[in-house]
Amino acid sequence: MIVQIGRIFAISRRLRNTMATTPVQFTKIFINNEWRNSISGKTFQSIDPSTEEEICQLQEGNAADVDVAVEAARSAFDYASPWRRMDASQRGRLLSRLADLMERDRQLLAELESMDNGKPVTVAFERDIPISIDCIRYHSGWADKIHGKVVPVDGEFFAYTRYEPIGVIGQIIPWNVPLIMFAWKIAPALACGNTIVLKPSEETTISSLHMCSLIKEAGFPPGVVNVVPGFGSTVGSAISHHMDVDKVAFTGSEPVGRLVMEAASRSNLKGCKLELGGKSPCIVFPDADLDEAVMTSHKAVFSNQVSNTTILHQLQIIGDVCCWAYITVVDVIL
Repeated sequence: MIVQIGRIFAISRRLRNTMATTPVQFTKIFINNEWRNSISGKTFQSIDPSTEEEICQLQEGNAADVDVAVEAARSAFDYASPWRRMDASQRGRLLSRLADLMERDRQLLAELESMDNGKPVTVAFERDIPISIDCIRYHSGWADKIHGKVVPVDGEFFAYTRYEPIGVIGQIIPWNVPLIMFAWKIAPALACGNTIVLKPSEETTISSLHMCSLIKEAGFPPGVVNVVPGFGSTVGSAISHHMDVDKVAFTGSEPVGRLVMEAASRSNLKGCKLELGGKSPCIVFPDADLDEAVMTSHKAVFSNQVSNTTILHQLQIIGDVCCWAYITVVDVIL
């Protein structure tokens, strides 16, 4: 494992030497398939955490920009719009095309993710991008397979259930795995026929904006996906409080999750989905391979530089091997 990690970081160092010339093409707000400056005229820095140098200036959205984005998403959700009249199978084809474009731009996406987030570029290339692509491909297959049931009832009645899209979905994603989170949020929402207003983390916005260019290139109608960069206290709060957003999905910390839930309830009682992390346990039984258990636990703790909502928080060892395992874990960590 140590040799493998060393190989990954060695390759990453070589690749990062070529990333100084990686172009950042998209720095503006994405609404209605158009690139726009912020209404306030404000911008904010994107910082490379490995060098602490500025990568670029990004347009800084606020509540006024969110209003425009929500209006675009609402228009795209209108029953007579191209998106709502589109066959479900065609929605699936658009998602599949988006995955194809991500395959084409895999190296560029990995470099942008590494430059903006700080993780080794090989980790982005070999793990984050493939996971994101697989997620979008998976949901592309679900688009025309979401259906209700015919329910047998007494009497001369015809009863059935029908699944329909919720509407305008507000989405707020974190900085630790930006592209994976982007894919996890948009893919199921689009497969079901919803429209989106998304806020990426202010610390890792660049890859999300490149994804917007691919969404437009794939052929998604205007207003279906809208991305407003900015800060949680302005853009995130505006999305959570907005009276014309039908549901909000948030991934991040518990304190901010409480604020999102409160805003959802105090505005229009919109649906609220929170992913706030957990206390994932690892239980080691007496008959386990202890060397394997130690290495697996080590990876579970330190994966993604300890920035993971499913990271190992509890190591529970059953039996009389606790002291040996503790010494071994400390030895591996040191």
